[in-house]
Amino acid sequence: MICPIENPEEIQLCGLTPFIVVLEYKHVICLGLGAFKVFGCLIFPAMKFSSPQELDKQQDHYHLLPDSDPKHGGTRFNKYVLATAILASTNSVLLGYDIGVMSGAVLYIKDDLKITSTQQEILVGCLNLCSLIGSLAAGKTSDSIGRRFTIVLASATFFVGAVLMGLAPSFPFLMAGRVVAGIGVGYSLMIGPVYTAEISPTMTRGFLSSLPEVFINVGILLGYVSNFILSGLPQPLNWRLMLGLAALPATAVALGVIVMPESPRWLVMKGRIDEARRVLIDTSDSEAEADTRLDEMLNAAEASERELPSSSSKWHGQGVWSEFLSPTRPIRRILIAAIGVNFFMQASGNDAIVYYSPQVFKDAGICNRKQQFGITIIMGIVKTFFVFVSALFLDHHGRRPLLLLGTTGMAISLACLGLGSKYLQQCNDKPVWAIALCVVAVCADFSFFSIGLGPITWVYSSEIFPMRLRAQGSSLAISVNRVVSGIVSMTFLSISETITFGGMFFVLSGIMVVGTVFFYMFLPETKGKSLEEIETIFEDKHPQTL
Repeated sequence: MICPIENPEEIQLCGLTPFIVVLEYKHVICLGLGAFKVFGCLIFPAMKFSSPQELDKQQDHYHLLPDSDPKHGGTRFNKYVLATAILASTNSVLLGYDIGVMSGAVLYIKDDLKITSTQQEILVGCLNLCSLIGSLAAGKTSDSIGRRFTIVLASATFFVGAVLMGLAPSFPFLMAGRVVAGIGVGYSLMIGPVYTAEISPTMTRGFLSSLPEVFINVGILLGYVSNFILSGLPQPLNWRLMLGLAALPATAVALGVIVMPESPRWLVMKGRIDEARRVLIDTSDSEAEADTRLDEMLNAAEASERELPSSSSKWHGQGVWSEFLSPTRPIRRILIAAIGVNFFMQASGNDAIVYYSPQVFKDAGICNRKQQFGITIIMGIVKTFFVFVSALFLDHHGRRPLLLLGTTGMAISLACLGLGSKYLQQCNDKPVWAIALCVVAVCADFSFFSIGLGPITWVYSSEIFPMRLRAQGSSLAISVNRVVSGIVSMTFLSISETITFGGMFFVLSGIMVVGTVFFYMFLPETKGKSLEEIETIFEDKHPQTL
């Protein structure tokens, strides 16, 4: 196959062909996912970032930044910004690890503590519901104490929760650990994308702001690997180690934050202009670029002070919720877009399918736990690969095309998964091709989620709110994300027992069709715009947006 890639420096997707090994009884089925190979060659012909000249041709709000590299037709990464964004985004490993490891740990917890299916759902879903507390509190907290120390608070809270879960002698004690860990997850989900968006240059913000989703998937993969390795240990040591090991990345993140700078936009809102300029010099390729970015932030801060007059040094995010309760037309459009993308991210059922993937595969006829954990590792690799691919293309192809592609693919994949599950439900012999269809459909669903909704939800939520509303606006949107995730996780098994897994997947497919229509109508493109410029695309002078 010849791939339409022009430059040798560009990363070729075509040479990477994930494969799945499905062990069913004594049969070994090796499925080369050639579809992913073709998909990579046709949909993503060239992996490069948009050049400033290309952005200018689109006649939008793009402007030439000094960090661009016209000679090579792309944008250079500032290494300091990249390192900082990676450190901030590493916090997201905590949620990813919990999602991945709980899919296996809950099976042993159910056997050891003799809990019911309802208690199992509550145990899994309560972390997502309790993360609502952290998400809501994180906005006000980060406006008061800063983005950096909020990241430390998130890591410390999750650390306490992980230790409680690992040492839990009973179900109530385990639930207490889940509650504390959930609050830490809520803090980390909100603050990571906001901090990264605020410190990133315009031309690479899409990639850097999507790093939290990349690390969520890395965490999921680590959780799957942990399940596979520790599953051979005796109970209850296996599930205690699975949950307790989450304290290690929490400690590493808290220590790493020591070398991170504070968000320059938060410093501007607090009136600490000199400190903000020093951070911008470090995160820009020249002083000229730093001054340009600082001028934009100062203008946005002055506009905010005119609307909400108060002393900058005494600003702690006051007056934000009154704007949300009585929003202007542009703010209402922003709220609809941010809340909508977060709602559909979790209504897609992706987290629930990850949590309960061993049960889904058991229903498909793969009964051995070691085999189930092995398949989930392959799923984790595919999921991580595609979210990284999406992150690399966000600043070139834009948010909307990848989002629409992802949700359309999810709708089709979930429909195929529903067909396979329904067929297997009516068969006694469990044909190999139907099992293979279900496994490939699950991997395809995860892949399309990682291309679209996964990374773009965090990018979009963190960049569309005005500076004075960004922290608490993102907090509100992610709170919706957490509530929907908790509800879906806590009802997935119960609903599936009523309408079967196949019926549940058909419902999720329908939700994705509705989501695709919503995104097409209500989410404008934000590629290549500074955070200050994004506000203008929701104003009345841009009728194409909402």
